[in-house]
Amino acid sequence: MKAIVYTQAGLPIGDPQSLHEIDVPVPQPGLRDLLVRIDAIAVNPVDSKLRLGVAPTGPRILGWDAVGIVEAVGANVEFFQVGDPVWYAGDITRPGCYAEYGVVDERIAGRPPKSLPAASAAALPLTAITAWELLFDRLRVPEHGGQGQSLLIIGAAGGVGSILVQLARKLTGLTVIGTASRADTQAWVQSLGAHHVIDHGKPLKAQLTEAGLNQVDHVISLNHTETYFEQIVDLLKPQGQLALIDDPARLDAMPLKRKSISLHWEFMFTRSMYQASDMRAQHDLLDRVAALVDEGILVSTSRQNLGAISAENLRHAHALIESNKTLGKIVLEGFRH
Repeated sequence: MKAIVYTQAGLPIGDPQSLHEIDVPVPQPGLRDLLVRIDAIAVNPVDSKLRLGVAPTGPRILGWDAVGIVEAVGANVEFFQVGDPVWYAGDITRPGCYAEYGVVDERIAGRPPKSLPAASAAALPLTAITAWELLFDRLRVPEHGGQGQSLLIIGAAGGVGSILVQLARKLTGLTVIGTASRADTQAWVQSLGAHHVIDHGKPLKAQLTEAGLNQVDHVISLNHTETYFEQIVDLLKPQGQLALIDDPARLDAMPLKRKSISLHWEFMFTRSMYQASDMRAQHDLLDRVAALVDEGILVSTSRQNLGAISAENLRHAHALIESNKTLGKIVLEGFRH
């Protein structure tokens, strides 16, 4: 099968060897695995981070957002059969989805929304899992709860932020404040349901005060946490909660002590990396998200379709990701032969 790989870390995305096509054997499914013919994928910041910073031991296939059709199943598969549509974000310790076929453990895969084409659906698995786990597993905000409380989302226009705003607004009683710095990203966050949108390029406190909020109960920081950390500590109420997903070079947690602020990390690959006893939670979560999409409660965050899955188009997608100016998600569909 054809696959798009990188073989050397750190190459600039303009170099044709930064992502290039090779032929590799079709993977074989393990006992709980699905073999999936991949129809559409999405590109995420983690793809670029790995390509730039992690040296592969051989040709490495990136990509952790896929929609496709089950072609074969392992001997112990319970939830799927051949011919079923499937969507997933996968496992970072296994080959990704920049390929014609992929394998995924059925416990971290679900059935995609019936109401979306494959490319639009591909925008959602990784960000939906991340956003859901941030809100409901890490911060433990109850569904239909949180009335009288507020959530500040820093970086709300990106992939995770775009689904997180929707989940918080549609499934909880939280007052949702999203940050975005450009007119188009601010309009996007507003359209997704945020009660207030403020500019993270300006001091946050004055903007929150203007919105009638002196402090907030929860902060979810999705990028550049170290840049905003001092402001976050100031803005959080005593006994508030901070959750993050990025990789600050340095994070001194001591300023959290005076307010008894709790700190939470979210990494959506944890369950699959450690074969956690509750791995199936991601299967159930993806099925639930699909139902919410089909009910019209959630919308796809796909914003750019770059066409066929090819090395050239994936290099373009990585360049856009690395510009730090993307809005929503970038998707591709159909392998170019």
